[in-house]
Amino acid sequence: MKKGIHPYYRTVEVVMTDGTTFKTRSCYKSDRMVLEIDSKSHPFFTGKQVLVDTAGRVDRFNKRMQKSKEIKTARSK
Repeated sequence: MKKGIHPYYRTVEVVMTDGTTFKTRSCYKSDRMVLEIDSKSHPFFTGKQVLVDTAGRVDRFNKRMQKSKEIKTARSK
């Protein structure tokens, strides 16, 4: 392997959002990594996920399709 091109691999302390800590090995630039979001606070894992308004997207798609059909029928006449 070439020397001087690989990052330094060290032990890093990870601090979760609830304050718990654990140690792991990483190329992270600091000796301590403080997480802003993790599995205990992310909406997907907590079950408090907000659903995306897909009905609005479907309506917009259908409107675009209707316009394209109208253009096709106008061209064929």
